Amino acid sequence: MPDFIKAIGAARFGVMAGVAAALTAFFLYVAGVISEPPKSILFSGLDTRDASQVTAKLDSMNVPYELKGNGGTVLVPSDQVTKLRMEMAQDNLPAAGVGYEIFDKSDAFGTTTFVQNVNMLRAMEGELARSIQTIDGIESVRVHLVIPERQIFSRNDQSPSASVVLRTRNVLGRGQVQAIQHLVAAAVASLSPDRVAIIDDRGNLLAGGQDKSGPDAEASTEDQETTDYEDRLRSRIESMVASIVGPGHVRVQVTANMDYTHTTATSESYDPDSKVVRSTQTVEQNATDTDGSGAAAVSVASALPGQQSASNGDNTKSSSGRTEETTNYEISKTVKTSTDDAGALKRLSVAVVVDGITGKSGAYKARSAQDMQKISELVKSAIGFDSARGDQVQVVNMPFARIDPDVGTPPPTPFLGLDGPDWFKIIEAAILSLTALLIGLFVMRPLIARMFAPLSFATTTAQLGYGTPAMGQLPAPGAQSAEAQGQLQAGQTPAQLPPPRESMIDISRIEGQVRESSVKKVGEVVQAHPEEALAILRTWLHQPV
Repeated sequence: MPDFIKAIGAARFGVMAGVAAALTAFFLYVAGVISEPPKSILFSGLDTRDASQVTAKLDSMNVPYELKGNGGTVLVPSDQVTKLRMEMAQDNLPAAGVGYEIFDKSDAFGTTTFVQNVNMLRAMEGELARSIQTIDGIESVRVHLVIPERQIFSRNDQSPSASVVLRTRNVLGRGQVQAIQHLVAAAVASLSPDRVAIIDDRGNLLAGGQDKSGPDAEASTEDQETTDYEDRLRSRIESMVASIVGPGHVRVQVTANMDYTHTTATSESYDPDSKVVRSTQTVEQNATDTDGSGAAAVSVASALPGQQSASNGDNTKSSSGRTEETTNYEISKTVKTSTDDAGALKRLSVAVVVDGITGKSGAYKARSAQDMQKISELVKSAIGFDSARGDQVQVVNMPFARIDPDVGTPPPTPFLGLDGPDWFKIIEAAILSLTALLIGLFVMRPLIARMFAPLSFATTTAQLGYGTPAMGQLPAPGAQSAEAQGQLQAGQTPAQLPPPRESMIDISRIEGQVRESSVKKVGEVVQAHPEEALAILRTWLHQPV
């Protein structure tokens, strides 16, 4: 081994060792990448606090993981995803807020009333956040409750309020937003649903603005009511027609013209042929009058007791009588009061597009006129079609674009039993292997060939002790250096001596250099003495063979 290192040189040996180490490291990396199991998403959309708790738990379990998307997405081996999610759920990770478990580890004897109230509020917020997060389409949620303390000597009680911040995957429907409002209101005592404000992560107010006043608030409410009515009709028509033509083969658009004018009308009607005696009043008067023209004069004597008035007996009497009767009649009267509330339907327009029939070979076939007529009648019945109101219904059969996948299509069967991540792993390993092959062929192979190429004549003679010979001076084939002769004289056997020098010389290269030098010199002589060269050539031509 030392003789080999000495023969090739320490520099070449170091380069060979470095190349071997680099190749070994590269192929070990390729082998590690190929043997590494595919990774799947454990959790995504985590904030910094939840991501740090999840990664700390994975570190304690010695599970390899990878972070992507600014640390919000955690990737783990695919075969451990289900197990890790169950273990994370056991430790309430990722936490959607602190729930009632906050009271499990608290010291009741050393906790003040203020701390207990704060913990109770945190627990309610956390439990509400967990309940809301179970709704489809919601990634994360935060709940803030404001529950005023009851004042002992206060007559006016402050109403509680709440605010909810949602991070959603898609746009929530009006019904879902109202469900969240009522869920929060029902969980807090004396909380009204209209005092629950809900906003999304883009800053859009989803609910909580119903207490506004003015024309803008009324217009917004009317538009929302119209949209809700149209959505209900569209959902009803799509579900009915999809049961006939199949899911994903029908599109429905509904436009409703609503009248939000409040109208109140009062009318009175009388029936002259219908009369009833309501009351009767009778008044009777009788009067009597007596006139005495011969009466005695009035004096003091006639006024004394026991005295009789003197009269001559000539008196006149008169009497009179009157009877009056009043009868009141009641005529039949009808009073009608009608009120038209806002939101009356004035006109309805419905457009329905139905896809045709696609056979197994992919050929498109339009639906028959009878089928389209039946579908149109069903749509009219579902919406309560009224021609006098001006309703319009259009049912058209047209081919759908095939870029959208059909709803309910079963997932494709994996090719050769391998799904997407497995094929991605295979492609990655193939690319790395091809890269390693190209590096070996076009980089490492020329480098190794150059390292083991025969040494030049000057370098060889310098290493073996000949020095740098001049052009045309070659050492004798059997010549030995003084060092080799000293080793022989010291008693070493020829087998222990270094190999002969002529075996280390490239003979073909030296012969080529000598031949090239000779040809060059002949050319110089011919150019310097052309006449003599011509005479020599003539002499060679006339010489007998």
